[in-house]
Amino acid sequence: MATVPNVSALEDRKNPVRWYATGFAAVALIVAARLLLHLLTANRYGIFRDELYYIACSRHLDWGYVDMPPLIPAVTWLVTSVFGSSLFVIRIIPAIAGCGAIALTGYQAYQFGGRLYAMALSALAMAVSAVFVINGHLLGTNDFEALFWMGCASVVIRIIQTGNQRLWLWFGVLAGIGLENKYSMAVFGLGIVAGSLFTPERKAFTHKWIWIAGGIAFLIFLPNLLWNAHRDWPFVQLMHNIHASGRDVELNPVGFILRQILMISPFALPLWLAGVAWLFVGREGRRYRVLGWAYLVTLGVFMVLHGKDYYVAPAYPMLFAAGSVVCESWIERTRRTWLKPAFVLVLVIPALVFLPLIAPVISPAQFVAFTRAIHFTPPISEHSHARSPLPQYYSDELGWEAMVAEVARVYHSLPPDVQAKTAIKTGDYGQAGAIDYFGPKYGLPPAVCFHQNYWYWGIHGYTGESIIVVDEDNPEHLKSITEHAEWAGHFEYPYALEKFDIWYARGLKISLHDVWEHEKDWD
Repeated sequence: MATVPNVSALEDRKNPVRWYATGFAAVALIVAARLLLHLLTANRYGIFRDELYYIACSRHLDWGYVDMPPLIPAVTWLVTSVFGSSLFVIRIIPAIAGCGAIALTGYQAYQFGGRLYAMALSALAMAVSAVFVINGHLLGTNDFEALFWMGCASVVIRIIQTGNQRLWLWFGVLAGIGLENKYSMAVFGLGIVAGSLFTPERKAFTHKWIWIAGGIAFLIFLPNLLWNAHRDWPFVQLMHNIHASGRDVELNPVGFILRQILMISPFALPLWLAGVAWLFVGREGRRYRVLGWAYLVTLGVFMVLHGKDYYVAPAYPMLFAAGSVVCESWIERTRRTWLKPAFVLVLVIPALVFLPLIAPVISPAQFVAFTRAIHFTPPISEHSHARSPLPQYYSDELGWEAMVAEVARVYHSLPPDVQAKTAIKTGDYGQAGAIDYFGPKYGLPPAVCFHQNYWYWGIHGYTGESIIVVDEDNPEHLKSITEHAEWAGHFEYPYALEKFDIWYARGLKISLHDVWEHEKDWD
């Protein structure tokens, strides 16, 4: 029997849409705008504390680190080996990752059946969302999370649409690499598994492909798992220490939900709520409710575990995509086309007005004046972040080279023969990373630090005969364990979190190696 041609398909062939009028072109334009923002502001403040640490880790490649899997140090090593380690080069990594997540969000709207407006609206919501703009500026494990989570979600959508169970193999690959980026991938994976069990997609467990996918993910993750097991589970120790110290600000369920709204953008709330509703009760969306369950499970797990608010962030792009399809369908059904630009303006205008809160477009002093004018206090996720009127993602970009210059002043005040045997011990990985990053310019040796993965890198052969102690908070103890200790300087920088004394000590009464063995600082 001859197949009857689809009338709409024939019309499309007669009136082909120009590429620049498609949803993909609109998404590309939004991606380009976000990329331009990041490129223009890449050097606005300075290098971030964690970026210094990632660079240090990239110079000690391994299958794992105390506080993260190996992917980000490996990517950092690859990029810096080819293009150098300037701040601009470092910032290209998160910018491209963030733009990739925007493009993937638009593609998911297309997968859900959205056309130009839905694709553009979902990409725009992602592009102006506070947490994703911040992540797109700073190198970190958060940069790639949305790519892996939403990549897995896109695979699930294709499985639902085609019934092709072999596609679970791609899910396994993405989930495995995602685990090598950040362990939170396991929580989203749990959400997908739970969502599958709660929906007709449970049929996947009767096929071999989902089980093979689980094996693939496990094999990709295995090197890091063995690294942790061989070292008595450093990451587990770290999480225990963080919880015991009370370092993080724990939120109750109401506070956690309110932070979700603020973190994403209050103006995008109706969009992603519509996405959740569509995934559960929408006539076309119910078939994808495995993703709705994945979001709720992920949200619930991190809420119960008192995780930081942004741990759930990578789940929101798929809600933007779903909500945008709802919006497009409702506008076209009611013929209220004037709402299309209205919804765009609701997202864009507040984003432009409050842009200084999420992108470094003004100076720190201007930022403080701006927040006072609008009566806004940046939320904090760790108690120590309250030391600065700036949010931590700004304050921790300030003053690092000035700190290294002050340490260099103390170091070069010593006789040359003493300098050769002088260790520079720092209090945390940010200070150590700054010494290692800027130190060669100032003639400084590598730092000694007992914080996070720096503890594994040892004491570089120093004995404790001569030590510069950066960030000494207990000088009386220092005096008691050395033959001589003296105050050598003080460092603080406007709006930065760093504020400490620098001491110089001679004649450590115990072996520095013994101190290193017992002063591991994982928190």
